[in-house]
Amino acid sequence: MPNRAPNHPAANAVNKDVGAPEPEQAIDDLVLVRRAQAGELEAFEELVRRYQERIYATIYHMTANHEDACDLAQETFIKAYDALRTFKGESSFFTWLYRIAVNKTINFLKQHRGRIQMSLNDLDFNAEHDPEIVALISEKTPRREVNLVELQQRLNEALQKLSENHRLVVILHDVQGLPHEEIARIMDCNVGTVRSRLFYARQQLQALLSDYLK
Repeated sequence: MPNRAPNHPAANAVNKDVGAPEPEQAIDDLVLVRRAQAGELEAFEELVRRYQERIYATIYHMTANHEDACDLAQETFIKAYDALRTFKGESSFFTWLYRIAVNKTINFLKQHRGRIQMSLNDLDFNAEHDPEIVALISEKTPRREVNLVELQQRLNEALQKLSENHRLVVILHDVQGLPHEEIARIMDCNVGTVRSRLFYARQQLQALLSDYLK
């Protein structure tokens, strides 16, 4: 992951190869947060270990660009580390962290509207390991002759045509598998709004990808 702040302890934590989960994995997030707030970097490294992949995946599906997703994921953990003292436990650490990632990503996308975000190196990223992203398009089965990588490319392109909020709700629900209630907390809206955005986004994706469905 690119290192924009090489001397920042959170950047070191994100870039560090933390290895396989330790028995400490069973420790509650809040306990780790309190230990990190007290200055224990190892506790923050464990929080990074738990959520780094999911944060990166969410940002990647929003930006469709590997380098941007790496940078934004690192910036998310740096901001989380710097703001850790403000975390009061009123929401889960997971929700609080996702809000930081979502806000950073949406701001980034607004600043870079019109830029071609898809790179050839990204087209097959996780394509063979993302069956759920194919399933979100429709309950119908894609034509057999359509290559999975091509389908991944078309889906990424279709996602980029949605508004940031509609794209995000699809990614959080259909790719990340989060429940409506958790998404509402992350996006700071009510559950009804999440459901309506998800319905609209799925309809838009199905229309955009109609040529690839039976």
